Amino acid sequence: MEIESSNNIPMECGFHEVEEPYSDHTKVVRPKSLEELIQELHKIFDSDKVNVDYVKRLMTLYISNRKDWKKYAKFDPHRYTRNLVDAGNGKFNLMVLCWGEANGSSIHSHANAHCFMKVLDGSIREELYDWPSEDSTGTSMSPRQKNTYEKNRCAYISDEIGLHRVENPSHSDKAVTLHLYSPPFDECESFDQRTGHKNTVKVTFWSKFGKRTPYGVCATTKEERKNAENN
Repeated sequence: MEIESSNNIPMECGFHEVEEPYSDHTKVVRPKSLEELIQELHKIFDSDKVNVDYVKRLMTLYISNRKDWKKYAKFDPHRYTRNLVDAGNGKFNLMVLCWGEANGSSIHSHANAHCFMKVLDGSIREELYDWPSEDSTGTSMSPRQKNTYEKNRCAYISDEIGLHRVENPSHSDKAVTLHLYSPPFDECESFDQRTGHKNTVKVTFWSKFGKRTPYGVCATTKEERKNAENN
């Protein structure tokens, strides 16, 4: 599958013209529900060519409705959770991420996947980072840009753009986000902000399709939590 952008974002797969009806993001029709959004995503990703701006616009136009996603919104008191909503026939993963008060991720990559993030509830702060060079390894990483996304805003990132860290900046309110990753991945690189050193970490699901996963139930020890990253 080839993903292109009209915003001149360099893609590993290159640039390609996409045939109608999924190439002109100004013609996107607002989905009336999360289920309708999922149906449209399946249609879009059924093609071998996908337009980044079209997908981002579609996810932005969906108006968050708690009734649509509350069964997927499963929180953990100690860390944020990744909850699989739809497996996208192998083309993408759609998931709900739940952020408790002041929960945040590590600085991480996206395994050459395209990542769309829509805020369903609360607000989210994103810090963008450049990839550490070999010469800079051992030195601290500083964000080159900080963004705050309020409810119903949608963001996009890929490894070509850089690395990022995501957090719920509120100490009193929870946050919920909807993420689409294409292609799906089960591991990525996590970076130590103090040194720039990276580790390959597994990414796990807290729940799938509204039901708690066996791995999530078992991952209770400190060592298991350390080796499982919820990016």
